[in-house]
Amino acid sequence: MQEWANQLCENRQFGSKMTDSKYFTTTKKGEIFELKAELNSDKKEKKKEAVKKVIASMTVGKDVSALFPDVVNCMQTDNLELKKLVYLYLMNYAKSQPDMAIMAVNTFVKDCEDPNPLIRALAVRTMGCIRVDKITEYLCEPLRKCLKDEDPYVRKTAAVCVAKLHDINAQLVEDQGFLDTLKDLISDSNPMVVANAVAALSEIAESHPNSNLLDLNPQTINKLLTALNECTEWGQIFILDCLANYTPRDDRESQSICERVTPRLSHANSAVVLSAVKVLMKFMEMLPKDLDYYGTLLKKLAPPLVTLLSAEPELQYVALRNINLIVQRRPEILKHEMKVFFVKYNDPIYVKLEKLDIMIRLASQANIAQVLAELKEYATEVDVDFVRKAVRAIGRCAIKVEQSAERCVSTLLDLIQTKVNYVVQEAIVVIKDIFRKYPNKYESVIATLCENLDSLDEPEARAAMIWIVGEYAERIDNADELLESFLEGFHDESTQVQLQLLTAIVKLFLKKPTETQELVQQVLSLATQDSDNPDLRDRGYIYWRLLSTDPVAAKEVVLAEKPLISEETDLIEPTLLEELICHIGTLASVYHKPPSAFVEGSRGVQHKRLPGSGGSGESVDSPDTTSAAGVSEAPPAVIPSQGDLLGDLLNLDLTPPTTTIPAPSSGMQMGAVDLLGGGLDSLMGDESEPPPIPLRTDTPLSPHLSHQSPSPPDHSPTELGGDLGGSPAIGAAFGAPPAAAAPASFSAPVGGGLDDLFDLGGGVGMPLGAYSPPKTIWLPATKAKGLEISGTFARRAGVIQMEMTLTNKAMSVMTDFAIQFNRNSFGLAPAGPLQVLAPFTPNQSIEVALPLSTVGPVMKMEPLSNLQVAVKNNIDVFYFSCQYPISILFLEDGKMERQVFLATWKDIPNDNETQFQIKDCYLTSDTASNKLQGSNIFTIAKRTVEGQDILYQSMKLTNGIWLLAELRVQAGNPVHMVSLKCRAPEVSQCVFQSYEAILKN
Repeated sequence: MQEWANQLCENRQFGSKMTDSKYFTTTKKGEIFELKAELNSDKKEKKKEAVKKVIASMTVGKDVSALFPDVVNCMQTDNLELKKLVYLYLMNYAKSQPDMAIMAVNTFVKDCEDPNPLIRALAVRTMGCIRVDKITEYLCEPLRKCLKDEDPYVRKTAAVCVAKLHDINAQLVEDQGFLDTLKDLISDSNPMVVANAVAALSEIAESHPNSNLLDLNPQTINKLLTALNECTEWGQIFILDCLANYTPRDDRESQSICERVTPRLSHANSAVVLSAVKVLMKFMEMLPKDLDYYGTLLKKLAPPLVTLLSAEPELQYVALRNINLIVQRRPEILKHEMKVFFVKYNDPIYVKLEKLDIMIRLASQANIAQVLAELKEYATEVDVDFVRKAVRAIGRCAIKVEQSAERCVSTLLDLIQTKVNYVVQEAIVVIKDIFRKYPNKYESVIATLCENLDSLDEPEARAAMIWIVGEYAERIDNADELLESFLEGFHDESTQVQLQLLTAIVKLFLKKPTETQELVQQVLSLATQDSDNPDLRDRGYIYWRLLSTDPVAAKEVVLAEKPLISEETDLIEPTLLEELICHIGTLASVYHKPPSAFVEGSRGVQHKRLPGSGGSGESVDSPDTTSAAGVSEAPPAVIPSQGDLLGDLLNLDLTPPTTTIPAPSSGMQMGAVDLLGGGLDSLMGDESEPPPIPLRTDTPLSPHLSHQSPSPPDHSPTELGGDLGGSPAIGAAFGAPPAAAAPASFSAPVGGGLDDLFDLGGGVGMPLGAYSPPKTIWLPATKAKGLEISGTFARRAGVIQMEMTLTNKAMSVMTDFAIQFNRNSFGLAPAGPLQVLAPFTPNQSIEVALPLSTVGPVMKMEPLSNLQVAVKNNIDVFYFSCQYPISILFLEDGKMERQVFLATWKDIPNDNETQFQIKDCYLTSDTASNKLQGSNIFTIAKRTVEGQDILYQSMKLTNGIWLLAELRVQAGNPVHMVSLKCRAPEVSQCVFQSYEAILKN
């Protein structure tokens, strides 16, 4: 519809000066018949009027497809205006009448050779817009000519047409060599042709992220920068976005590009400005901070960003969302520009809230007095949402700038004195955070807070006040009365308030046990016996058990010293921030989410990273876009999506395991606990069986927690007996692993045509060592609160290992690591603890090798080699899936006797034989044999037939399944043939993938 509108507007310049509204007013009967007659008129003017009427009818939604042949006949004209109108009609109706549309092909082809460049461009543009498969094959030759046309207007139109054609038929574009022609256009002398070529290649590259279409190098970059100065504004945006995907070789090249991009900051179009900022923000990462140019660049970035804030509100909002990211990465850019973010009375609420957020990020000791004065003013406005945010902002200032904390608390107390209900409630919520940040410093204000207890009606404010009363119960004389007043309507409170009240009363009991025994018994009874909420019940039972068995331990747990809250708890995770900086000026920078989170079908979306400083040549694209050959083509996805339950790991079978896992040889005492938590039968004195997939940790954990909900106890806390500890040792549950299954006996007679080849020597040399795929990212930091896990699988000296690199990209220390697998096709399970040396500090990377056994619970997965993993640390539980090469399951005793091989090959039905091709593999048979033997694929015999070497091979999986193979290798032929025979043919595909990976790496 947009394209029709554009072309209709364009046609106005060719038409008469009379208004075109008359074409939209006709209501005659038999209109189609009359139009048909007019379209076939001999008079050119009458014909043009008729086509205009047809387009008008089409625009208002009338079906005029019956006139298709008559309109197509009007194509044979020299009148450009009429030709445009006919092409417009064609674009709309070609899809519904593809057979009729072919009638127009000859005219298109003819128009592509017209002397007028406008007609040539119009023809090729229209052919690209007609999305009919039958027409695309006719488009190739005219498009090829137009791509090399002497007129730049035609070339730039043809460049965009390639992208449209690629969307319809990608294979055709590749076969016809249009992509190479498009790459050549980057060197075109006309800047608009360059810009359109870049735009088309970028569009195609988005749907094929691994194609490396835009092969950027210094020479290409120089051409793009030269074209940048002369393009239209949209051409500049395409080129700048392309430059943002380039990683300079060193800081000198980075500075050179920055110098040539900087003039774009003064452009009138805000999209050009933001694209230029994106390029500069990325390349600044490679500039040394002590460089004079670095400081100059920082100063140059501020004015254009400030200028964006004088635009209309919608543009202001987009600019503010981008500035929010920029100040998180480089606050020094705008540190002297605080005043431009002060809220104006007529700003829309969405602009006000965003400005407020940026004010907090820029707050420092130098400007805090100015900021607080503004915030206090905002807290007296009429917009409730804005006032709430302003009060919260005062609290954030106190946490961020320690020197201002006292002034912030004083300001909050002044606001509480206003007695405006929602202001008081927000103030109490933020004062709770201030207490967490500065313990034992501002507790004198508690009395003022308690005076407002009755006015609190919002759950968050009530929960905050209850936390304050429980935390400082020893300083509040009537703490028990205050908490008891909340207890009266316990079941009407929200879950947040109920949980906080339960904890606060237990704290009070531990501080004043003699006065509050009845109160704690009452709240435990309400939380366990009378509540349907599982979180509340579980917490109630834990406290009940702790208080009844070991009050000293209870005191250590409940009254433990709390970590101080961080200065900036609302900062975006560093890895996500890096990716968003690379997407400045796009929707991702407005949503503050990576494109993969909101773009449909975003499997091809590449994760972008900022380059390392000091001239690092690190790739911009995350390595998680690549994968080990033959193992997995796409990066493994995290199992549960956000907001989902805990994925398939929740479906773990909780019956006692039928297969035992060998205890690690280190003799370390091991604890087992289900990663996913659960009910508390064991706390009630009934130890349950260990879960089927024990979570390995390197510290004893107890007791075993089952998933069954406990029945409420009918006795008081003081009567609860039993031992909290239980036996943490796995010992009894783990026996020796079962003996490997012996190969089946083969009763088929030995003999026949294949007998003699087993008497030939194989010429098999020494194995070259087991193949191990390169590490890929299994769990990105953005999905795991800063924990990044990359890894691979290997078989070393008969032991399967999961080799991982753990990187802490969060802002806090990580501890208490543990790992658990879901049931899988071959029973893989951890055979030892996940040993991560503590403390695991921010920006630290650790290499971990986890031994695996193959006697865990078995469940067929899709694909067969899929493994679902849960990793726990002190922050949370994270889930991901990965795929292991089946070659790690090939045993060292997998070499069959020759006669047994022959009998088995005959015995397995021919239907179980699968054949595969391994392409682009230049190996001799001996080299191939040696490589495969390193991964326990054994050559039984070899023979040569008509210049082709045939290897007969066997391998045995850990579950006792034998596989037989025939590998055909011909010298000089890069295609090898593999035939696989097995009694379980579903494993053949995985085995072929391992063959391919081993031979090609």
